[in-house]
Amino acid sequence: MKDILNRLINQESISSDEAKNVLVNISIGMYNQSQIASFLTIYMMRGITIEELRGFRDALLELCIPVELDGEPTIDLCGTGGDGKDTFNISTLSSFIAAGAGVKVTKHGNYGVSSTCGSSNVMEKLGIKFTNDIDFLRRSLDETNICVLHAPLFHPAMRNVAPIRRELGVKTFFNMLGPMVNPAFPINQMVGVFNLELLRLYGYLYQETDKNYAIVHALDGYDEISLTGKTKVITNDSELLFSPNEIGLQQVGESEIFGGNTINEAARLFKRIIKGKGTNAQNEVVLANAGLAIATANKISHKEGIELARESLFGGKAKKSLKKLIELSK
Repeated sequence: MKDILNRLINQESISSDEAKNVLVNISIGMYNQSQIASFLTIYMMRGITIEELRGFRDALLELCIPVELDGEPTIDLCGTGGDGKDTFNISTLSSFIAAGAGVKVTKHGNYGVSSTCGSSNVMEKLGIKFTNDIDFLRRSLDETNICVLHAPLFHPAMRNVAPIRRELGVKTFFNMLGPMVNPAFPINQMVGVFNLELLRLYGYLYQETDKNYAIVHALDGYDEISLTGKTKVITNDSELLFSPNEIGLQQVGESEIFGGNTINEAARLFKRIIKGKGTNAQNEVVLANAGLAIATANKISHKEGIELARESLFGGKAKKSLKKLIELSK
């Protein structure tokens, strides 16, 4: 590790194989906490290369506990986090709306590190069970169209990193990795990233896969379609920039999509929105994101996806999916 740290401090980069080996060595406890913290800190102060990101991703996928779903085509809606915006749980709500629209969702998530309330925080508060029991996950997917994959249960290799990330309390390159290391290996993905550089890196890496994908970044810094301005999207066969009105929705203000200051507030907000009782701004933002996920999975237009999302949210289908999953968790 000393050699790697010296090279990185001298503004050198490491190869994919070296990056992969570092994470494997972290997983088996070869480095002390100070070395791991230093390694994470370096990547907060300099960019990450595509080779490094590829190596980190490959290590986590190789070390994860895979979720075998018998080839069921699913989608994950997951943002990198780390945008510092503290929005309500847009991708998690959008996941249930997509599930209500008949799309099978394998939702990968974790507790918030750099935000007040991550996906796992709000779902735990709602009473959803976290498990890596494959029979339960398959039943969840069969009966509710969604199963929840709480990252620490599937990435035990990262137990040496988790406490350091919590203590640092800021985004690290693990934020960049989260969406790419879903242990169910979903064939469809809608991914949100926190800056344009990462959007480009993700685009290159996803081109190398057989995934059907949409990678999004709102130009004012959000890792999702925020409707606060224009959004850039990269898919398998296109790259486009759109404003809210171009997808038939209204522009919203940043304060209108704030997620609250506590997990309790976030959970209350979640329940209100999934009942179809959110504000117009809250509803439109989740429809925009769920709509793109549905469009990606079903290979239809974004506007068609939004209409299916609208039917799921206001027709009570998303709420029904959530209620059933909570019942299964008891």
